[in-house]
Amino acid sequence: MIDKVISQLEIPRRLRAFVRARESSLIVLAALVGAIAGLVVAAMSNSVDLLHTIFFQLEPGVRLSGLHKLPPVLAISVPLVGGLVFGVARELLARWRPDREIDPIEANALHGGRMSLTGSVIVAAQTVWSSGVGASVGIEAGYTQFASGIASRIGMAFRLRRADLRILVGCGAAGGIAGAFGAPLAGAFYAFELIIGGYSPNSLAPVAVSALLGYLIAHALSPAEVGIVAPDQMTVAVRDLIVSGMIGVLCAAAGILIMRGVALCDALFSRLSVPLLLRTTIGGLAVGLLAAVAPQVMSSGHGALHFAGILNLSLWTVALLFVLKIAASIISLGSGFRGGLFFSSLLVGALGGQLLAVALTTIWPNASFDANAYAVISMSALSAAVIGGPLTMTFIALETTGDLWLTTAVLIAVIIASQVTREMFGYSFATWRFHLRGETIRSAADIGWMRELTVGKMMRHDAQTVSAAMLVASFREAFPLGSSAAVVAVDDHRRYVGMVLLADAHAAEVSPDQPIKALVRATEVILMPNMAIKEAVLAFDQAETEALAVVDSRTDRRVIGVLTEAYALRRYAAELERRRKELIGED
Repeated sequence: MIDKVISQLEIPRRLRAFVRARESSLIVLAALVGAIAGLVVAAMSNSVDLLHTIFFQLEPGVRLSGLHKLPPVLAISVPLVGGLVFGVARELLARWRPDREIDPIEANALHGGRMSLTGSVIVAAQTVWSSGVGASVGIEAGYTQFASGIASRIGMAFRLRRADLRILVGCGAAGGIAGAFGAPLAGAFYAFELIIGGYSPNSLAPVAVSALLGYLIAHALSPAEVGIVAPDQMTVAVRDLIVSGMIGVLCAAAGILIMRGVALCDALFSRLSVPLLLRTTIGGLAVGLLAAVAPQVMSSGHGALHFAGILNLSLWTVALLFVLKIAASIISLGSGFRGGLFFSSLLVGALGGQLLAVALTTIWPNASFDANAYAVISMSALSAAVIGGPLTMTFIALETTGDLWLTTAVLIAVIIASQVTREMFGYSFATWRFHLRGETIRSAADIGWMRELTVGKMMRHDAQTVSAAMLVASFREAFPLGSSAAVVAVDDHRRYVGMVLLADAHAAEVSPDQPIKALVRATEVILMPNMAIKEAVLAFDQAETEALAVVDSRTDRRVIGVLTEAYALRRYAAELERRRKELIGED
């Protein structure tokens, strides 16, 4: 509905042409998107706080996950009833919009930045509700979805080029993350690493402007600190830089465990054939039971992240909260609540870092390990493993602590955590969910154009065909050497039999009295019009032939065209060069 209304708001042609012709116009649009992203962050965060105040009877300004005690009745009943309402709404929504919504990473990877604004509003509302009723999910997924969805619709209204539209979608995410964390640099690199899939000179100014304005607007309307600022100056020694490498490995293992846990929980619900209506109800009940023990596991964990509060907790409480928060996050996302793992991984990492500092102090009593510093290092490393943005997490640590030496330790940990996760697992949380749905996306790098470059668009429709029963002598007369590279052999019903290479038919050792069917190649390797260029190239490698037939279907096998390997590779190289020029801003 929203998409239809906005699509009817036609931008004047001259204005569209003016915007498309000037790089500075993209910066202006990025500034608009950044300001809107700041408004989105303020509106959504205040909405969640309002739901917490109403449902959990909190005083204004009190954060749910910052509570040490919560009445068990509220802790259990609110997520339970909230999960039931969420399930009912999702069932009704599925009848109206059966297709899943596209997030910014998938939009930029496969669809050239095109997103549904209606779908983005739905995802944002579901995220607000999930966090508002206490599910252990991060609201940052809603920020980026909504802001990027608006950016996409603005870009489509101006009919921006594919590369510019992808940048504008990244601007929406940059403004959202910068506003949420109060960290413009982190917001910008979140866009580069996760949403755009790389850095280019022509994307620097738009993304930076959007991140800055997103931060300024969100901070002006809803000033809130993430809580990463330490009460005292943190101490980082040379040995801590070495230990940071170990932290990176441990956080990579923990991140993989959490991501696989979410997938396992989802698979368990599916295996037990639990109706979608009841999944979030059961998930809400489970989270409520955990919250009755430790309310800090609820929602994103933003309130629980304030380090002054974490450092005052007993070791037993920290260990218990560490385990329960992981369980609550896995159950919440695995049961179907909407949200992300960004905020949750920050809290889990901070708790794990404090536990590690205490363990090392116990082993080496004479050494001093700063629990606060280790909390920041582990928090950043775990988030990098789960989210997949090492520089994003490094800049969050730098901008929120202001400690350059600590940031060095963070950089070591996040690089190792990211690399180990890529080697051992291969995915971030977002791309892991794509993998479970059968996609092969590993980043937001633009691969959608490869799927759009299909065999049907490249093939020749005037395929030369011969009867497979034709004798070699007749074939040589009809197709002398040099007239073609290969000919398609068909049966009496015009169905595909195989490819005949002219070089094979004209070989001296081949008897002219035998049928051409004896020389056919690639009898089972065929192309279809909907195949992408990548599949076609793999087919050529498998068949080891210069040309392949294109058939209408695998059952009928009626020849409709032919494609040569040389032409397919030329088209691929030309498109690759075109995308490279778009990326670096060349005409």
